[in-house]
Amino acid sequence: MSRILDQRILLLLISCLPSLQSTKVLSEWKKCGDRECETAMSRVQATTDYLGPDCRYLNFTTGEEIMVYSKLSRKNENLWTGSKGKDFGYFPKDAVKVEEVFIAEEVEVLTKETDFLCLDGDQYAFE
Repeated sequence: MSRILDQRILLLLISCLPSLQSTKVLSEWKKCGDRECETAMSRVQATTDYLGPDCRYLNFTTGEEIMVYSKLSRKNENLWTGSKGKDFGYFPKDAVKVEEVFIAEEVEVLTKETDFLCLDGDQYAFE
């Protein structure tokens, strides 16, 4: 009985490895337009097609408009967070050009575990 339980636990751990890799903290700090990061900071336009490495990233094609809500800071300043339509996620700032700035004065806040939530199918994965 113990051997079967050990095998099941091992299989469970192996099946969770991809989820754990896709939920690592990208940065401990981010810059936002307000303390809750609810206000759009700017509107940008994609200058290239982008396909992210996992479900935390926003995929887009050249010319699409994206609303920016936060920018990772300190450890990983090259990723911004934004939305297009119903889709929301991280994307490289070098893949877009700023069209309009709504918030000039940014506030730096700590990230939260939920900032790195990866929704893949019906499963939520946290680090």
